[in-house]
Amino acid sequence: MSELEVSQDGAVLTVLFNRPEARNAMTFAMYEGLEEACARADADDSVRVLVLRGAGRAFVAGTDIAQFLEFGTGESTSGDDGIAYEARIERVVNRLEDVTVPTVAAVDGACVGGGLALAAACDLRIATASSRFGVPIARTLGNCLSMNTYSLLVHHLGPGRTLDMLLRAKLLSAADAAGAGFVGEVVPDGELDPALTSLIETLLAHAPLSTKAAGQAVARLRRATLPDGDDLVREVFGSEDFRAGVRAFVDRGRVSWTGR
Repeated sequence: MSELEVSQDGAVLTVLFNRPEARNAMTFAMYEGLEEACARADADDSVRVLVLRGAGRAFVAGTDIAQFLEFGTGESTSGDDGIAYEARIERVVNRLEDVTVPTVAAVDGACVGGGLALAAACDLRIATASSRFGVPIARTLGNCLSMNTYSLLVHHLGPGRTLDMLLRAKLLSAADAAGAGFVGEVVPDGELDPALTSLIETLLAHAPLSTKAAGQAVARLRRATLPDGDDLVREVFGSEDFRAGVRAFVDRGRVSWTGR
């Protein structure tokens, strides 16, 4: 069984993140598969809606941290590897944001780190009541986000709520995420499928060019004045704290932050 399954049912293309034992933490191959699914959604005129969802009790719990152990082990520094990693995430996130049919993140459980960025890049988000949203890297890995991802979070949550979430490394409840406008609909646990079906029926009944224009206009507005942030990424991913954070996360140990 594939770690990322793409299936089509009528006009709906569904991407299933399928690593439930790892709470669907994303491998680089899964990110590439998502890009391919986005291209398929745009190339196939029969596709009218793209849905992202996770297997088990998670949407996506970030990127698979074990992949970070390789940073700085070759000719490049971990800072350079961080730049390359964030550029890859930015490419995938922007490709998802650029899909020309409505995109829906159907969230049931953890929507964390890279998972939050993927959900934020979708046009609409629907979630179960027990779902949680956040990027708790200030207490886990000690890394940072790309300017593009910071922009996505500020775009949806505002600067104050984004900083509160990031600096306190806290997870938002589904109710909090809905109150912030990030989640459009919260449903009781176990009722995601019928709510998703109803949402899809609504989208399929609407004018395709109208929905396309709305999604693309909002994406262009967000990215119109995006500044460079590679200096921040290089400093943080190149730090001793980041390397210690990754090792502690993988080994399930503790880390004492030094600011170096």
